Amino acid sequence: MFALRKGRYIVRLAERAADVEAAQRLRYLAFISNRADGAVAEGDGADADAFDACCHHVLIEERATGRLVCTFRMMDLDNGAAISQSYSAQYYGLEALESYEGRMLEMGRFCIHPECHDPDVLRVAWGALTQYVDTRGIDLLFGCSSFMGTDWAVHADALAMLKHRHLGPKRLLPRVKAPNVFKFAARLRRKPDAKRAMRAMPPLLKTYLMMGGWVSDHAVVDRALGTMHVFTGVEIAAIPPARKRLLRAVAG
Repeated sequence: MFALRKGRYIVRLAERAADVEAAQRLRYLAFISNRADGAVAEGDGADADAFDACCHHVLIEERATGRLVCTFRMMDLDNGAAISQSYSAQYYGLEALESYEGRMLEMGRFCIHPECHDPDVLRVAWGALTQYVDTRGIDLLFGCSSFMGTDWAVHADALAMLKHRHLGPKRLLPRVKAPNVFKFAARLRRKPDAKRAMRAMPPLLKTYLMMGGWVSDHAVVDRALGTMHVFTGVEIAAIPPARKRLLRAVAG
């Protein structure tokens, strides 16, 4: 598998149950304790689900203190025939991707500690992911990219930007499956304000888009987490060469 040391941080895979539990506690802190809608957090302080047992969990820790500052999980699929097993398949009809022949990787539950504001953490995370993608020969990276809050109007410029510039190819677009969605590609008629759109775009999604990523034509409203998310895909072969060089420089 992999391990990476970059600057102030160490990246490694979870090896023990305690590592996974630490990731689940950070996810709870990021997704549930700090909900954008202000809802009162409930539960035991761990964000856990059945998919955890099927995934590799990545931990990014401070070298000096050992503090966990970032985590995400990865599900490695041989090809599209297995995509119904993914987390994303709960919310999106992914039949169009079932015939995809290349190796696929679902990235999910990405979060950074709310008290960590170092932009280098995101760069290191993508460096580690790049190392894994190259080592495993991944052809398609996918997952759910979340906006904080469930009011589409707050995200209107960003969603309009996705409609105008970043919709996925029709042959691969997910169909509607979740009961509560906002069909932004059909409903939004506004021309996006580019500056407002990019300010409102979640950092993870912004990075996907910089790599040539594409999104679904609708957003799923997840009231359990107080978010809206779009299905996001990145075909590795389509990443601009300059971007690949930057990512591999971090991964090396």
